[in-house]
Amino acid sequence: MARELLSCHLWLWIFVCFLLLVNVQHGTCFYLPGVAPEDFHKGDLLPVKVNKLTSTKTQLPYSYYSLPYCHPHRIVDSAENLGEVLRGDRIENSPYVFKMREPQMCNVLCRLTLNAKTAKEFKEKIDDEYRVNMILDNLPLVVPLRRPDQESSLVYLHGFLVGLKGQYSGNKEEKHFLHNHLTFVVKYHRDPVTETSRIVGFEVKPFSVKHEYEGEWDENTRLTTCDPHARKIVSGSEPPQEVEDKKEIIFTYDVEFQESEVKWASRWDSYLLMADDQIHWFSIVNSLMIVLFLSGMVAMIMLRTLYRDISKYNQLETQEEAQEETGWKLVHGDVFRPPENSDLLCVYVGTGVQFFGMILVTMIFAALGFLSPSNRGGLMTAMLLLWALMGLCGGYSSVRLYKLFKGAEWKRIALKTACLFPGIAFAIFFVLNALIWGQKSSGAVPFGTMFTLVFLWFGISVPLVFVGGYMGFKKPVIEDPVKTNKIARQIPEQAWYMNSIFSILIGGILPFGAVFIELFFILTSIWLHQFYYIFGFLFIVFLILIVTCAEITVVLCYFQLCSEDYLWWWRSYLTSGSSALYLFLYAAFYFFTKLEITKPISGVLYFGYMLLLSYAFFVVTGTIGFYACFWFIRLIYSSVKID
Repeated sequence: MARELLSCHLWLWIFVCFLLLVNVQHGTCFYLPGVAPEDFHKGDLLPVKVNKLTSTKTQLPYSYYSLPYCHPHRIVDSAENLGEVLRGDRIENSPYVFKMREPQMCNVLCRLTLNAKTAKEFKEKIDDEYRVNMILDNLPLVVPLRRPDQESSLVYLHGFLVGLKGQYSGNKEEKHFLHNHLTFVVKYHRDPVTETSRIVGFEVKPFSVKHEYEGEWDENTRLTTCDPHARKIVSGSEPPQEVEDKKEIIFTYDVEFQESEVKWASRWDSYLLMADDQIHWFSIVNSLMIVLFLSGMVAMIMLRTLYRDISKYNQLETQEEAQEETGWKLVHGDVFRPPENSDLLCVYVGTGVQFFGMILVTMIFAALGFLSPSNRGGLMTAMLLLWALMGLCGGYSSVRLYKLFKGAEWKRIALKTACLFPGIAFAIFFVLNALIWGQKSSGAVPFGTMFTLVFLWFGISVPLVFVGGYMGFKKPVIEDPVKTNKIARQIPEQAWYMNSIFSILIGGILPFGAVFIELFFILTSIWLHQFYYIFGFLFIVFLILIVTCAEITVVLCYFQLCSEDYLWWWRSYLTSGSSALYLFLYAAFYFFTKLEITKPISGVLYFGYMLLLSYAFFVVTGTIGFYACFWFIRLIYSSVKID
């Protein structure tokens, strides 16, 4: 029966992987847009929205109007979901006026004179390489650049730099220059039947231009550096605009419309173009090699334990053969003895099940294309909601295991399951948020959103954990396949390579090795503000991670039992869970080799959030290893008749 169920599940996983591989191979950028396309007639107003200022050097986002940019008569905030607020998005209207398929040249946005304070603000943002983000018809603004290695290929950078630092020829003094002229390119796809158009691209070329004019400034003043009547356009040859006290700055922009063959459903393809897909395939092949190696070891162990050991159990063997082949049977009276700190183990297992359910459902929806980048913040919102709903599974698992240990106070275990991990995570998050708030960054979570998070925790997750705990406690207790002795058996002295710390640290290497290549791209998307949308690859890697965690734990658990060490409960959890340690060490390596973070506060934020991520990874991988070992031990001891 067990083999039939295992075979059924195996074929199901193979079928799912095949579908995902087809999706990855033939539709890398497949997604369900999530929003209906909007048709525009010629002359229709196109609302341009501004978003946060971002920098890879500080990781602290700021609202667009935190700098003295030109602003409309009334600033209106767009509706934001929970994920957008947590990401620091602040979407607002702008003074830019676009009309569909009506090009514009040298539109003057506003004129301002810097003072010491505003000049300092611009200089600080230029020093930290902040980028300005805008949105048109739900498409982010990008700057197209040609790849140095491939002239025919384009790379899209999100947003344009606030400004640049440079020197005049013959002068060694470094100056700050502001990008005050923007040449926008709006790409559209026209329907030949209805003559309506849909926006499929939003690009910009920023320039720094010291605009000049004759006479006194008024509303009708014509610029000599940029004049649509004289057909004088901005190029890179004009003198740049310095950022200094009492400097006058005139903000201008052009709008160009280009017809495109790209259809609306495919407009995100260029943003999500995966030029390095061979690396991801290498990652999967590398991980599959690890899985095949471990599967071979597990198959060998299962053949020895379930066939060779059991069939020869009553046959006469030499003492040396018995020591080698049947060492695991000698601890049958202690292998199901409850471990120390069993309550804490139950809590961590329940928390891991809650996280595992959240990740699995999120991965499936993302791989199928429901969580597209057009829905900003949708991925994070979905994860938070699923985490709260999966409290039902977490409470059930923790209390069910607690009842196996002959526990009676299930409410206490349910409360710990509902509060331990979220409490630690919320405390770290609150401290980090206070640091962000002290920097006056838009990334600081406002009070209303903090209340929403608390409501998700105590209003949804905690009650569901208790409901799941009640259901788990009402279930019949899981019967052990063998009886436990009243007096614990003495564990013989172990070889150095079977030392618990050494075994645990070794066990975490292979699960980390299965995911570390994909981890690089995930960290790049998070900390270098790039799109990550190769969820087909990620889901396959996640399945490989599950198999790797399960198999390495089973292998090391078998060796442990053969050494007559029956303290497997915690070790099975820590064996695969130790991969989180390598994840955190890799995050530290990534910080010092790939990032250019300069401010100490940004370093604290990075390591604080990576600590939370590593903690969650520990809980998930540890739970996978625990359940694999739990199933393996119950299987082998229920298959042997113990006298």
